[in-house]
Amino acid sequence: MKLYRFITGPDDSEFCHRVTQALNKGWELSGSPSLSFDAERGRTICGQAVVKDVEGEDYSPDMKLGAY
Repeated sequence: MKLYRFITGPDDSEFCHRVTQALNKGWELSGSPSLSFDAERGRTICGQAVVKDVEGEDYSPDMKLGAY
C-alpha cells in the first residue's frame, strides 16, 4: 500500500527537521515543495508531499500516517 502525507509549516528549521525525519523513516519526496505567504502573520508557509510504500497494511482513514 502507498501512503501519502503533505507536511506543512512555517519556513523555518523545524519544518526542515520534520521533512528530514520523514525521509529518515523511509518516506520519499513527491513533487516539488510549495511556498505560500501568510500576509496576516507576515511569514512564508512551506509544504512538501511525501509518499511511502508499506506492506501488510490495509488502508484506514484512522491511520496515524506520521507513525510510519
